[in-house]
Parts: sequence; C-alpha cells; structure tokens
Amino acid sequence: MNTPIQASLRRLVILAGFVPVLTAFAQVSETEHLPAYVFSATRTPAALTTTGSYVDTISAAELARMQLTSLQSALGGIPGAPAFSSGAPGAITSLFLRGSNSNQTLFLADGIRLNDPNTDYQLFLGGACVGACDSLEVAHGPQSTLYGGEAIGGVVSLNAQKGQGTGTSLVSVEAGSFGTVQGALSAQGVNGQSAYNFSAAGGTTQNDRPNNDFDSATYALRLDHKLNDQVAIGGTYRGFFGKYGSPGADVGYGANDPDNTEKERNQLATVFANFTPTATFSSKVVLGGQDRRFESISPSSFGTSTTVVKNRRAVLDWQNTLQFSDQHKVTAGLTAEKNHTTNTGFGNIDKRQQLLAFFAQDEWTPVQHVYLTAGLRSDDFDTFGRATTGRATAAWLSADSRWKIRSSYGTAFRSPSFLDLYGKESYYVGNPNLKAEKAKGWDAGVDYFLADNRGSLSATWFDTRFRNLIIYDFGVYPGTTANVEKARTQGLELAGKFTLPGAIEVRAAYTYLEADNLSQNSRLLRRPRNSGSLDVYHELGHAFSLGAGLTVVAGRKDVNAATYATVDGEDYSVARIYGAWKATSRVTVKVRIENLLNEHYEQVNGYPQLGFGVFGGIEMKF
Repeated sequence: MNTPIQASLRRLVILAGFVPVLTAFAQVSETEHLPAYVFSATRTPAALTTTGSYVDTISAAELARMQLTSLQSALGGIPGAPAFSSGAPGAITSLFLRGSNSNQTLFLADGIRLNDPNTDYQLFLGGACVGACDSLEVAHGPQSTLYGGEAIGGVVSLNAQKGQGTGTSLVSVEAGSFGTVQGALSAQGVNGQSAYNFSAAGGTTQNDRPNNDFDSATYALRLDHKLNDQVAIGGTYRGFFGKYGSPGADVGYGANDPDNTEKERNQLATVFANFTPTATFSSKVVLGGQDRRFESISPSSFGTSTTVVKNRRAVLDWQNTLQFSDQHKVTAGLTAEKNHTTNTGFGNIDKRQQLLAFFAQDEWTPVQHVYLTAGLRSDDFDTFGRATTGRATAAWLSADSRWKIRSSYGTAFRSPSFLDLYGKESYYVGNPNLKAEKAKGWDAGVDYFLADNRGSLSATWFDTRFRNLIIYDFGVYPGTTANVEKARTQGLELAGKFTLPGAIEVRAAYTYLEADNLSQNSRLLRRPRNSGSLDVYHELGHAFSLGAGLTVVAGRKDVNAATYATVDGEDYSVARIYGAWKATSRVTVKVRIENLLNEHYEQVNGYPQLGFGVFGGIEMKF
C-alpha cells in the first residue's frame, strides 16, 4: 500500500539523488555572488545560508547584464514561476507560482501589497519594467503567516534599494523590430546623511498585429535620511502607466478586435521610519497608499462600451524585532488596511473593506548550525471574517557552511473578492456566505553554497493542498459562487547560479509540476508539467561580452480560444542571444536578438507571441 508517508519518503529519496549532481556542478563555480541578505523569508535580514524557505533573488545588475527589462522576463529565470501572457508585451499576464492560481500569489512593492482579490497585477506584470534601483525576491510556498492573503503560491517582493556611492547616473536608448523605441534613466548617490535612488523606463512598440501598440512608463524613487544613530526615515514612490491595443484572440468570436484598448495607471507610495533605540530592539513603521485605475474601452457600431475599475488602499504596517541573543529573536507587529473598489463592469461594484492583522514570529538557533522559525498570524476582515495561519521552518547548515538541508510547512488563504461576495446582474448574484480559499503546503530541499559566497545550487520538492476553492456555478439560476473544489500541486524545483571553467556564468532553472483539480479529476489549466530556463554569459575580452538564453515549456492543458474546449497546449522552446561592447569606460553598445529561431508559439491559446526580433542600443554612464 502506497501511503502518503511512504510517498513523501520516496520523493525525499529522489531528491537526495540530486545531491551528487549538485556536487559535480559545484566544483566548477567560482564567481556568481549571492546577496548578503534576503528579507522576504522572515521579514528580517536573513542570510540565504540560514533560511528554511526557498528564496530566489535576481538583482538589477543581473537583469541589465542579460538585457532583460520587463518584470515578466525577470521572473522567467526563477524555477516554479511560469508566467503566460494573453498577447504581446503589455497584455494581461498570469503567474502560476508552484502551480497556484494566478490570483494566489502575493506581489509586494516596497513593503505594501500590490494586489488583493479586488486589485489584480496582471497588466502590471505584462507591461512594467524592473528599474535599475530595484531588487527582486521570490519566497516560494505558503507565506500568509508573514504577509496575509493571496500568499498561497508564495510572495514576489519588488523593492527600491537605498542609494549608494558618491553619485552616478545612467541613460540608455534602444530601438528595433516591431517599431520599438524605448529608453531608461537612473541616478543614485549619498550626500551626508541622505541617500537617493531613482529609475525610470518606458517607450513604445507596435508589436506584430493590428491594434496592438503598447506605450508604457515605469518609475521608482527612494529617499533616505538618517536623523541620528537611533532614527532613520525615508519614502518611496512607484508608478506604472500603460496603454495597450488589445485585439483579443486571433480566432473565434470577437477575434482581432480593431479598436479595443486597455489602459492602466498604478501608483504606490510609502513613508517609513526605523527606530533602533538599543542593539537588541528595532521598530519599523510603514505608511503606504495605492491608487489604481484600469480602463477597458471597446467601440462598436452599437456604441462604446467602457469598463472602469478603481482601487484605492491605505496601509499601516508596524513591525518590531527583539533580539534576546545572537541565537534568538522575536518579530511581531500588526497590519491595518482600508480599501475601496469601484467597478462599472460585471457586478457594478462599489464596496469598502477593512483589515486588521496581528503576526508574531520566533527565530531560534537551539544549537550551532540549526535554524528554526515558527509563526502565527490572524487576519480579520470586516467583509467575510477571520483567517488564522501558521508557519514553521527548519534548516541545518554544515560546519563548513557549504551544505544546507531545509524544510518548511505553512498554511495560507485567499479572501473572496467583492464580485464573489456581492456582485449582482441579471444572470448572476454573489454569495455573501463565502469562506476564504485555504491551502497548506510543505517543502524539503538541499542547497550547496560555493566558496567565497560565489553561487549556489538548489533542489526542492514541494507539495501544496487547496480546499474551499471558489467557483462560478452557472448551473443554477441566477448563477452564483460557491466553495466546492479541491486541488493539489506538487513537484521538483532545480536552480543554479555558478561559473563554468573559462569564466562562463550560468543561471539555470527547471521545474517538474503535477497540478490536479481533485474535484474534477483533471489537470489544472496552463500549468506546464516541465518548464525551464537557461542563461549563459561570457566575457570575451577586449571589452566584448556575449550571452544566450533558452526557455522551454512542455506538457500543459489550455482552453481553445474558439471552441472553449480543453486542449493540449503547445510545447515550445524560445532562444535568444545578446551581446555588448564597452566602447569606453562610460559608453556601452548593446544588441540582442529575441526568438532567435523564429518560433511560432502561443503562451495562451489563440494569442500569438512575437517572432524573430533584433534590437540595439547605447548606454551612457555619468
């Protein structure tokens, strides 16, 4: 009999089989540096060698080297995080982190939530750029104990970094295929007790179909000032503006719409204060706000149909950390939110919601090289009620700090949206008795850290169970929503950042995923069984560098855009190459070729992706 315990043990044995492979690769790595600390795993600075959760990072410098500017392309190099777009750059894009639904991953921007059940991230993900002042972390697995709702698959944290240095600036411009013209600028520095960091990027492209132009601008600003040894204050301001010609699918009813347009304006601001009265106690307060407006305009012979969605959120986050000793610290605090959503479309929503949450986490090192965390959180919504979540992690680090074995277990939830609860139209009525979607998940993994903090290799097995999933039931009249479905996702994540002989830098990721709707005995849509990415970069000498990338997706189900029947999604492999010439110490010339082999493919059925494209630009430092 194959019990769940036996199955889990078998998977851990399989995972252990990758250890010799990790060791073999590790012998050749010497230059890929790891970040000193990550924050998303514990809400406090933590070395990657001590975290019990799997956390992936990618810096602005790495993205610039690989000539990747969009948020979607940045996530493409992270295992377990496939993102699929309903069209060309600028289109709605969904992220399925560890097989979770596209609305079950939490995005944080500068410490506050970018999305909730009423505020989606899909246009932001499809069109926003990652700026030169940004860092990106992805904490995998249920994280609601630290961050609240929507953190079922994990948390994507985008943060503007504190300015450094005496003052530098950079300007770049690029042009190429599909009528693309775009540019970026950034500046950062320190002046006495103050620091600044600013980046902006944007441009225009026609893409490759009629009515498919995309114009955008993304910016981020961070200011810091140290009042004295105990108090530091600062603020951030971030925004995204996008206008996308949305022709829809190229098959079926309403295909190739000649004039439908989608617009989004999304702005977030924070002010924060850090108070450190003693070496053992610190407190941080963040006040934040978000203002988002989405507009869909669809002219026709019967008149123009316009849907406007407005989301406004005010946030207070207060976090306190008490360091009892080098081996023990406790973090606790509260989060309060008020949000207001209006939606003139399906449901004609005009609702407000308040949230008050309390959280606590204990980080403990009972013996040398063993790191434990445990936490609890209670979220209280005035709309649907309370959700309580818990989380525990464990990690063991070898005496030479080269090997880490880790495991985590956590619970998470996603609260129902206003449309789910209160929507009302001729053929639909919401269900105010809905419960939150719930999930519980565990993972176990092994990491190998290279000497001198120069890279890592990781392998992780994960298993997440979902219940109370919300569905739309149109088998009754009027149609409504209900908590009825269960699902399960499990799989293997492999990742590596290292250097081969000859100073060839490599970033690789692979995910094997089983994702099943247990209620319907079917595979969850758009979750590939196999997905991976590879980037290889080499300094050629004489100021020249060259890199190449590959993305592979295989084994997934999709919905036919014309018939709405479930079909096999196509497999695809997309290659790219990029190069740079450092003409002077201040001027660099860059060129890249996307979709090198001119692969004809669709990430979402009926929505073709761009073909072969060549882009070139120049970057100037001051």
